[in-house]
Amino acid sequence: MTAPELSIPQGWDEITAAWMTSALAQHFPGAEVDTVRVALRDDGTNRRARLALTYRTGTGPATVFAKAVDPDHADLVALTSGLYHEPRLFSSAVTLPLDHPAVYAAIIDEDRRDFLMIMEDVVSRGADPRDSTRPMTVEQAGAGVEGLARLHSEYWGDRLTRNPVLDWVEPFVAFQGLEYAPLHIAHERLGDTVPAEIIGLSGTELFVDIWARYIGTLTASSPSPPTLLHGDPHIGNTYVLPADAGGEHVGFLDWQMVRRGNFSLDLGYFLQGALTIEDRRRAERDLLEQYRNALRLPEAEMPTTQDIWLGYRASVAHGLAIWMATLSGGDAWQRADICLAFAQRYAAAFVDLQTPQALDAVCG
Repeated sequence: MTAPELSIPQGWDEITAAWMTSALAQHFPGAEVDTVRVALRDDGTNRRARLALTYRTGTGPATVFAKAVDPDHADLVALTSGLYHEPRLFSSAVTLPLDHPAVYAAIIDEDRRDFLMIMEDVVSRGADPRDSTRPMTVEQAGAGVEGLARLHSEYWGDRLTRNPVLDWVEPFVAFQGLEYAPLHIAHERLGDTVPAEIIGLSGTELFVDIWARYIGTLTASSPSPPTLLHGDPHIGNTYVLPADAGGEHVGFLDWQMVRRGNFSLDLGYFLQGALTIEDRRRAERDLLEQYRNALRLPEAEMPTTQDIWLGYRASVAHGLAIWMATLSGGDAWQRADICLAFAQRYAAAFVDLQTPQALDAVCG
């Protein structure tokens, strides 16, 4: 999957037809690219582009998606996500038993502090990328939790720690910086749309006493051992495939925060943000049971229903802290409507699920 003979172009316009031909060669033998055109740029904390391709000979994808480091955000990405986690994951050629974009080339240049990935444009096979303003149905969320269960089962406990090609995967630990978020901005934007308990939380309470405390539980070996985490499976990193693709499947994008840790982070962060508040309240117990039933583990390793429920309740700490901090940043990282929808959903879950009490129970 890697293309070690390829150097990383300085910009999208420097990706030539010959370079792209080499990048696609392993997956599309005989395809010779004729032209490469930047069809769309969507830069954020990373540089991203959709590239349109034509071919001189052979066949290949009409579009691909490219992702590389944005030098202006490299320090932030290194602090919170890890610069090279996603390309390392896809260079390792491990099986990820859930839908994700195919990766055609993953190149790392540590001397330049850069990487470049050329991957499938999932929209070309009918995928519908989602964000918090377009929540999932309960059925779609169920497909998502089943995919996460398959991923977690594959690398549960020593299936991950004894896998030599994944020995670089870091534990999920609390990163620094959230405590400096100007939380008053989030409070002003939320107004009375969230419970008063949320507005009453200080930065120290939310980011240290609640969030960092929860994150500190993720690498404990009991009651469930760490597994391979997507690490950032909010709805904005997902897509829904059409029913005629073989069932209404949910896929996961953006694996930059891949980590090892307790399953509850992926499960809660995805589910609590993917559904409306009403649908989450109505269906979450059933969806957690759907997750448990989808785990492919020996009975002796299966987490109990009670353990899943407790970890799920505690996990709201992560979603609430991340999106309160993001909302506090204005429009620098995400659109305000996206941030508001997330903050409102995690805030409601925090109160509904009595997250501080759950965290006390998890911590013993």
